[in-house]
Amino acid sequence: MGRRTTTHITEELIMGMQINTNLAANNTYRNLAATQNDMSKSLEKLSSGLRINRAADDAAGLAISEGLKSQVGGLTVASRNAQDGISVIQTAEGSLNEVQSILQRVRDLAVQAGNDSNNVDSRKAITTEVTALSAELTRISAGTNFNGTQLLDGSKPSLSFQVGANGDASSQIKVNLAGANVASIASGVSTGNKGTSFAMTGANAAAATGATAFTVTEGSTTSLVTVTLGAASATNTVDSIAAALNADSGFSGKLYASVERDAAGAATGINVRSLSGGAVAGTAPATAGLQTAGTAGTASALDFTSAAGAQAAIGLIDLQIKNVSTARASLGADQNRFESVIKNLAVSKENLTAAGSRIRDTDMAEEMVKYTRSSILSQAGTAMLAQANQSAQGVLSLLR
Repeated sequence: MGRRTTTHITEELIMGMQINTNLAANNTYRNLAATQNDMSKSLEKLSSGLRINRAADDAAGLAISEGLKSQVGGLTVASRNAQDGISVIQTAEGSLNEVQSILQRVRDLAVQAGNDSNNVDSRKAITTEVTALSAELTRISAGTNFNGTQLLDGSKPSLSFQVGANGDASSQIKVNLAGANVASIASGVSTGNKGTSFAMTGANAAAATGATAFTVTEGSTTSLVTVTLGAASATNTVDSIAAALNADSGFSGKLYASVERDAAGAATGINVRSLSGGAVAGTAPATAGLQTAGTAGTASALDFTSAAGAQAAIGLIDLQIKNVSTARASLGADQNRFESVIKNLAVSKENLTAAGSRIRDTDMAEEMVKYTRSSILSQAGTAMLAQANQSAQGVLSLLR
């Protein structure tokens, strides 16, 4: 009973050798497929240089890296925008440099015209040159543009530049061009206008107090300028009234007051002129020493036909030179700001690019280690699958 026969042993061997289901081969194939999948992913990462090639690789990392990618792209364009801003400013400031040179020449002519050694023909020659220079200012105002955008004709009081990657207010810089209105300057230094004059009725002006109003008409636009004079003791002469008017910021932004004098130098009244060449009308300051209403001038600003007119012109031109200097200083400050913006954008772009790289890019050395491991396992798995497929070949010896 304890002895086994040869027949029983053969039956057991046959029962343990299946050919329809090769569990060893199936198990080897499953592991080989997983290894091949890992190797395929490693190849994809090594060939693309990206750790995240699809959302399945790292969903959260993909969302973060795409946000960083948008920021980097926005900063790149913003840097170009800032460079364009510098180009616009350089274009405008370069023209203003020539405008200031012209104004300096006009001022020299005004000083020359203030000398009574000039006869009528000399003053006419001075007026002719000033008229030509005024025409050149008009040409500069019309001809200075950047990519078709007029810069100095007053049509664009400010320009906005997108210097950030976001849509908030801090991503924009506004460049003020209101002070660079060369068209207005050209009108202000044109010739022929004596402004509006308030003649004296007595030997001197009495004390002036209270409000006085002026209207400035430029084409179809009329603006009102109101000045409230202070204590009567501070404005008891024609000179002090003119000084008080010019000291008012609202008045000096649009108008200029000068004292009119006779050949002997005695004050005869006050002349009010528009800085933009507009016609001026108004009411004299509340005083018995000046006529109530002035005679309105035509739409021009400078008069070189007399020493008094030339003297007033010097004051007007000085204001225009000051305004141009202020505008150039503002543009220079904006240019320096844009240069700082470009440097800051470069640093931000570099840091954000590095952050995105750490999230999305492949560590080639680490991924090569994984690939080598998967490659070896794939070769070993292929060899073992071949062995597992051969394991059922022993059944054939039983069938012979």
